[in-house]
Amino acid sequence: MSSPIPTRDAALALLKRYNTSDSLIKHAFAVEGVMRYMAGKYGENKDTWGVVGLIHDLDYEQFPDQHCKKTEEILKENDWPTDLIRAVVSHGWGICTDVKPESTMEKTLFAVDELTGLVATSALVRPSKSVMDMKAKSVKKKWKDKRFAARVDRSIIQKGADMLGVELGELITDTIMGMREVAVEIGLKGDA
Repeated sequence: MSSPIPTRDAALALLKRYNTSDSLIKHAFAVEGVMRYMAGKYGENKDTWGVVGLIHDLDYEQFPDQHCKKTEEILKENDWPTDLIRAVVSHGWGICTDVKPESTMEKTLFAVDELTGLVATSALVRPSKSVMDMKAKSVKKKWKDKRFAARVDRSIIQKGADMLGVELGELITDTIMGMREVAVEIGLKGDA
């Protein structure tokens, strides 16, 4: 028998037990928002996808050199379902794990994790400082400037879009839409 899906409150409490950084928590909220949005688009369970997005970087603040591996340990200790643990671990494929994303949930997490950072950074340089009035073309323009948000690995985002079988513009639009749903929590509501 599989373990029950943890509640958002339980996932958030676990996240905050291992993370105090405001930027990491906002990133977790951004990825959670996008995962919930994408679950709706794909007809999947928003709560399940949301907790996976929320918890995906659980170990990053305290154990950056053991990223994904320490999360796997912690989630097992907390009786998380194996499919959710696998989804979380797979977002580090080719970077810090060899677990390749296979399910739509895994591929989506892999694709949007880095992309939320590019979207957030792109929003912050807009006059509105908001995702509420942002369009994909604004992000695509920033995409081309490799010095802008230089730590964002664009090849991972493109690989994720390819795995999902979607155009980059569509993935960016979906990511913006998901981030709009949590704009207040991630500080990107701006003046819009």
